[in-house]
Order: sequence, then structure tokens, then C-alpha cells
Amino acid sequence: MLKIRVMPTLLYKDLGLVKGSQFDSTRRVGSVLQAVKVYNLREVDELVFLDVAATPAARRPDFQLIDDIADECFMPLTVGGGVRSLADVRQLLAVGADKVSLNTAAVENPTLVREAAAAFGAQCVVVSIDARRHRSGSYEVFTHCGTRATGLTPAAHARQVEKLGAGEILITSIDRDGTMEGYDTELVREVSKAVAVPVIASGGAGTYEHMEDVLRSTEAAAVAAASMFHFTERTPREAKLHLRAAGFAVRL
Repeated sequence: MLKIRVMPTLLYKDLGLVKGSQFDSTRRVGSVLQAVKVYNLREVDELVFLDVAATPAARRPDFQLIDDIADECFMPLTVGGGVRSLADVRQLLAVGADKVSLNTAAVENPTLVREAAAAFGAQCVVVSIDARRHRSGSYEVFTHCGTRATGLTPAAHARQVEKLGAGEILITSIDRDGTMEGYDTELVREVSKAVAVPVIASGGAGTYEHMEDVLRSTEAAAVAAASMFHFTERTPREAKLHLRAAGFAVRL
């Protein structure tokens, strides 16, 4: 049985960490290196680092920063933001990232998913999908940090990138982001049922029960959270203890 992973997410913007709220990332949180050191002590399965300013600013990832983070990070590290080419993927892996997250690039240049998987292995390629729910109840994929509509449905996009070689899908509800009101289980269910690769649920976690609920209601293989770990007393270890008590296999 695959073990459920608990994955804190660090949102980075202009020299520091920020709190996202429906993808409005203006509230400062603190130092990224300090956060990494804290998570080293809290039995985190994996860490997700996303530079939310890189793509809107049309700049490449900050490779020196990732190098510095990787030196301090004693857990698997997924890095995203500003990745547009195979050279970007190669350099991120060279400076210490274990996996690279493709979001806007996976829509604008889907062949990059295939090229990255062929060059470095599917296990290194995470496709991040950000989605909004329309009044009709349907979902649509957005790029450029939730600012550009694509006309794509999350499930169809997930199936496409899986065929291209993506090893994991990170699905984030823009509407639930930062609200701590619970995951959009319907969105996660649609995506997790559409693909065979592991799906990471993101956007809305506020309690351990929210994590339990999305895992029971969908086929997600992991849960990601940001605000819950930054602004409450809840910790990744306590989350895993709760999930184990609820019957889920976790790594302790």
C-alpha cells in the first residue's frame, strides 16, 4: 500500500514567503530558509517550493536561491515557478531540486513535459494544475498564477500531461486557496479519477479533518497545505498521526 504524503507548500515572492488567498499573494510570512529549517524537524514527507512571481514577471527560476534552499533541505524538494525550458529543468535538478513542477509551461508548451520525462525520468516531473470553478459548476484551468483562462478542463489536461510523461499531478483550487475552509473534493475527485499517476490535493486545508475528508472522498495520494501550517498550531507530524489513527498508511 502506498503511504499518504503530507507536503507543506512554500509560496515565494520577491525575497520572502507570502500567504496566498485565492492566488492573491501579498501578505508576508517570513524567511524561506528559516521555514525549511523548521520543516526539517517536523517529519515532513516532501516540501513544495513555488515562486509565484517568476512566471508573471517572465523570468527564469532563481537557481542560486534553490541551491541555497537545497543545502538546508533534508527532505525531497519540488520546485516550480518560471520553468519554461528543458535547460531550466536540468539546472534546477543540478542545484538540488528532486522534482520540478511545470504549470504554465505545461499548457503553452506541452512537449516540455515529454522532453523532461524522457531526459530525467517521469518521477522528476510534476505538473501543477490551477483551476477555478464557474457558476455553472464546471472547472477551468488557469495559468500565469491564476490570471489567464485556458479553456481546458482539469481532468482533460491531467490526462494529456499524464500521456506526455508527467509522474505526478498537483491540483490546486484557486477558489479555496488560503481560505482554510477545506479542499474542493469534487475537483480533486475529477482529476484523481482521470489519471493513474499520484495526485496531490492542494488549496483549502485548515484542519486535519479536511485532509482526512479529501483522502476518503477522492483517490488523492498526498495532501499539500500552506496556511494551515503557517498560521495555526497544526503540524505535519500531528497531521500524519491523525491520518494514521483514521486508518491511513503514513510514514512516521
